[in-house]
Amino acid sequence: MTLLERINSPADLRQLSMDDLIALAGEIRTAIVDQVSQSGGHLAPNLGVVELTIALHYVFDFAHDRLLFDVGHQCYPHKLLTGRLNMLAHLRTRQGMAGFPEPKESAYDLFSVGHAGTAISTAVGMARGDTLNNEAFDAKSNPTGRRVVSLIGDASIVNGVAMEGLNNAGTLDRQFLVVLNDNGMSISKPQGAIAQYFDRVRVNPVYSGAKTRAKHALEAIPGGGAIRSAYHRLTEALKGSNTWFEHFGLLTIGPIDGHDLPELIEFLTQVKDVDRPLVLHAKTIKGKGLEYAEKDATTFHSPAAHTYDPDSCRVEIRDGGRSFTSAFGDAMCDLMERDEQVVACTAAMPNGTGIDQVLDQFPTRAFDTGICESHAMDMMAGLAKTGLKPFFAVYSTFLQRAFDQAFQEVALQGLPVRLCLDRAGLVGGDGAVHQGFCDVAILRTLPGAVLTAAIDETSLRAALEFMRTYDTGLSAVRYPRDTVSAVLAAKPCPDFELGRARALLEHDEKPDLVVLGFGTPTIAALEAARQVAPEVRADVYDARFAKPIDTELLRRIAALGVPVVTIEDHGIQGGFGSAILEAAADLALPLRVTRLGMPDAWIAQNSRAQQLKEVGLDAASIARTLIRVAAGQEPASSAVTTVVRTGDGARERQG
Repeated sequence: MTLLERINSPADLRQLSMDDLIALAGEIRTAIVDQVSQSGGHLAPNLGVVELTIALHYVFDFAHDRLLFDVGHQCYPHKLLTGRLNMLAHLRTRQGMAGFPEPKESAYDLFSVGHAGTAISTAVGMARGDTLNNEAFDAKSNPTGRRVVSLIGDASIVNGVAMEGLNNAGTLDRQFLVVLNDNGMSISKPQGAIAQYFDRVRVNPVYSGAKTRAKHALEAIPGGGAIRSAYHRLTEALKGSNTWFEHFGLLTIGPIDGHDLPELIEFLTQVKDVDRPLVLHAKTIKGKGLEYAEKDATTFHSPAAHTYDPDSCRVEIRDGGRSFTSAFGDAMCDLMERDEQVVACTAAMPNGTGIDQVLDQFPTRAFDTGICESHAMDMMAGLAKTGLKPFFAVYSTFLQRAFDQAFQEVALQGLPVRLCLDRAGLVGGDGAVHQGFCDVAILRTLPGAVLTAAIDETSLRAALEFMRTYDTGLSAVRYPRDTVSAVLAAKPCPDFELGRARALLEHDEKPDLVVLGFGTPTIAALEAARQVAPEVRADVYDARFAKPIDTELLRRIAALGVPVVTIEDHGIQGGFGSAILEAAADLALPLRVTRLGMPDAWIAQNSRAQQLKEVGLDAASIARTLIRVAAGQEPASSAVTTVVRTGDGARERQG
């Protein structure tokens, strides 16, 4: 039995020798590398925190104490140390281990997290809650109370929410530890002045000297007592370091070696009882222990399944086909080549959004702001105000963080900022924390906003070209984390016209029903319509716009008197289908509308294909729905059917 197989809970760590702990770190790395090479997943960030995670669980008791993760894509070692080794073989699937902290899996996971910058604020909340509940650790009055630790990366700490958390953390009058995992990387290279500050810290001899002086001061702490005087000694030891965190009122120690287990355990043991907010700055290497991940931590941040040939030192990542992200990157480069007024931006996701190609080709007209979506949106507003044509490439799930800016600085001002929403809809293995389920619902509340969706590469290019020339206000195009379909590649793609749908399949005779698709599920609907023919005649339209709706098309459908099925890779509430219902009600059109989309529920991690099947958005499920709707039956799926009647409003029934 391996050391890792003997770890059923963190308590088992404390029975191991230091040599065994070091060997355990190697076993954890091997387990993660072996699994991710088969299934894909977050690789480099997890390899970088193995020793740090072991040390935290060795020193603290997180069955009682609090551990708050930031982002959470570095949680695999934590999960393996908290009894979930048996779930690793099904990583990022419904049957196995989620790729992010998940409270449903274990009490050791306090929050489901997938957005950066939140760990310090949630930790402050738990620290204040424990204090109010008389459960907070205090060396004198409550030595068995709960300690609080947050783990955050150097790229995440620049996020606005993290700054707000630090500002408030400095006011705590109790134990509170922030562990800064400083690997000099986000998914790509961190951006901004604070990232440059950390670069200087790592090479400044003043800080290495401060670490030595702090170590001597810590050695003088008598057990758990005299904490307050020890705090003053630590302050004296660090005088002259002028660390950034101390401006927030947090004592700072480090940087120390985040891969030196004995040193980590020593420092954590000494600081765990300090009765002041404190930062332990640990320097780590992203991808530690795996040569190709260390050399290219960006590529191997979250790779697909891959193989490594040690003889040739070649790594081959399994090719899943051309992605929408790659298609977008190429399209943006073409757009910027043709129009010098076009500028582009991303918030720490150059590779994930395809902006890396743009940054390489147009370095003066493309920007990476770091993990600062709100700032990026406002910066785009400023660029638009100067007459440029800004395109902001952002994951749908991260757009939520910049909605206030989309409202105040963009839509309210009537500024033409263009949003390119990658990872829209179901996202596969990343699960609920990254689902792009509400971008249409939130953006269509903004007066003047124009919302489009792409179904393949040619329609994505057409949508971007439409947005380039749309100067009236905010516009957006959404597309999934998926490969582009070639089903319509041989057909010409007409230009986007504001509020006009595109017919993909029309019958000469009156159809039995009409399908209105928004986004890539339209391709599945087209396949479903062909499957049910000729028994069911289904006309299929690519709606193209969720705002404004093609009202002329709705009037023609209403005149036919046939039912409508709307299909979208978006939440059923507030999405494209809801927009169709509202338009029909406003126009007093009698329509029977069946909406297919993501249900009012959180969809667990799995492959995107399995998730689409689960919610009834694969071709076979859509075909069954078309047959039932054409027969006048309620769908057997999670769809919602609504009848809009002229004069007597609407009623809803669950199908």
